[in-house]
Amino acid sequence: MMLKALQQRIQDAAAAGTPLEIRGHGSKAFYGEAPKGEWLSTLEFSGISSYEPSELVVTVKAGTPIAELEATLAAQGQHLAFEPPRFGGRGTVGGMVASGLSGPARAATGSVRDHVLGLSLINGRGEALNFGGTVMKNVAGYDVSRLMAGAMGILGLIAEVSLKVLPYPVASSTLRFEMDQAEALKALNAWGGKPLPIQASAWWEGALILRLGGAAAAVDAARRTLGGETIAQDLALPFWDGLRDQHDEFFLGAERAVAGGARLWRIATPQTAPVLHLPGEQLVEWGGAQRWLTTPAGDAQVRELAAAMGGHATLYRAQDKSAGVFAPLSAPLLRIHRELKKSFDPQGLFNPGRLYPEL
Repeated sequence: MMLKALQQRIQDAAAAGTPLEIRGHGSKAFYGEAPKGEWLSTLEFSGISSYEPSELVVTVKAGTPIAELEATLAAQGQHLAFEPPRFGGRGTVGGMVASGLSGPARAATGSVRDHVLGLSLINGRGEALNFGGTVMKNVAGYDVSRLMAGAMGILGLIAEVSLKVLPYPVASSTLRFEMDQAEALKALNAWGGKPLPIQASAWWEGALILRLGGAAAAVDAARRTLGGETIAQDLALPFWDGLRDQHDEFFLGAERAVAGGARLWRIATPQTAPVLHLPGEQLVEWGGAQRWLTTPAGDAQVRELAAAMGGHATLYRAQDKSAGVFAPLSAPLLRIHRELKKSFDPQGLFNPGRLYPEL
């Protein structure tokens, strides 16, 4: 499919006043408010437009599967350092940016937004717009390209994205420590203040798992300093992939619990926040900055505790989302969101209500 065909489809929808649901494989249909509108598929707009391994930048079309992009990067010893979830190979680059979801290495390497250098967008008038570039220094003024990360597609159809890529770490090692959550948080905070090559962390059910990555000498020295049990790579790789793609034991258990009426929350807190004392199962990532919680607790209780810790809570999976998925906006922030929506999508065509019901 050519870009002009997508523009024409959007122009026709604008003329008819028809809302559009931007969709790849629908791997993240569960996330956010309920999708609405006629499907506008990105799948035929696929492929890598340009790739310069020596420049550490790739430009790729929105419908391209993340797995396909990563296979091309891996052939050059490079990867998407923020480790976006691939959801069984169904995740696409457009959905990756629109959802803004990052994987286990996010605390060490940055988020999706941090790796977006530029993008092309089709707005609600069917106009093709270009923002940013292919190098960091091109960013000036309002960084519109990164604004699209996490916007859930409500501002326009992401057509192409230029991304910063990085080489794989030369060496990697995974360590396991037996400790409760309070001990794990204390240890992570202490280690975070030291020059250790900690690339990812996860605590669940009495075990803290660390992934080290970097120069071989640095990884070896850190392993000796930290101690713990070294996990063989053939066991460690499936663990981190399962965590990244959200199909490990915790997330499978969460899906079953949600089917029974519980809720899966994604809670952002300062890394120094203490244990969240709520009923249910918890998985802690990003050095303590991301807490996954499967709980029967009420929505208000979860959000109030997250706010008291200096963070916010997102209702990630639930049968009933009447309390709202994302943390409520203050009046000034809601006004800014509405103005942005009006500017990019004046008729409200794209993914209406997917981020917030008012948008």
